Amino acid sequence: MSEQPRRRPDTSARIVEAAARLLREHGPTAVTTRAVADAAGVQAPAIYRAFGDKDGLLEAVAEHVLAGQVAAKAATVEAARAEDADPVEELRAGWRSQIEFGLANPALFRMLSDPDRALRSPAARAGRDVLAARVRRIAEAGRLQVPEQRAVDLVQAAGVGTVTTLLATAPERRDPTLAEAMLDAVLREVLVGRPAPTRPGPASAAVALRAQAHALDVLSAAERALLAEWLERVAHAR
Repeated sequence: MSEQPRRRPDTSARIVEAAARLLREHGPTAVTTRAVADAAGVQAPAIYRAFGDKDGLLEAVAEHVLAGQVAAKAATVEAARAEDADPVEELRAGWRSQIEFGLANPALFRMLSDPDRALRSPAARAGRDVLAARVRRIAEAGRLQVPEQRAVDLVQAAGVGTVTTLLATAPERRDPTLAEAMLDAVLREVLVGRPAPTRPGPASAAVALRAQAHALDVLSAAERALLAEWLERVAHAR
């Protein structure tokens, strides 16, 4: 009785890692029950017991791979914060990492980009939180001229679109400058001074203060919430 719970995680982990390796190296068609069982050193029924069916296994693979990618990104955010690194360059480094990951893992990228899967995926939500943390650091530095949520949406949409476009293009015909050009276009939209705001005003100051409103202990929770609401309204009034 006591040994069984310890075995299951080990077996499940071996199955997921074997399936992830097959998916990465050979694509979705290679992820058959027999191939995964052979690669993991288990019997096929073990896969059905752990994951139900192939779709359940692929769900677990997507979550496993994305969780690892997100953990690595979260670590870089903490390191950059500790070193007081330039938040814009930190965002740029995260962008490049995400583009490289998508191009190196096309089958996984297509799975992870599915809107229905993203909505129910804890790892996908964690990944968005990492992006939001990077954007928050830019806002705290007073360098964001749009609301944080809009900046997060723009970066995420541009990233998914860029990888999708590059994957839909033969490798020898891909534009190597496309990803950087797309990020630069987003940064021109969201950053102060790239170019200057289309209508001078308090929007960027409101965005910066909104990013730190939660830490204003001199105010009550209700006052902080009201202040955040006011600042959000100012930030949108561009």
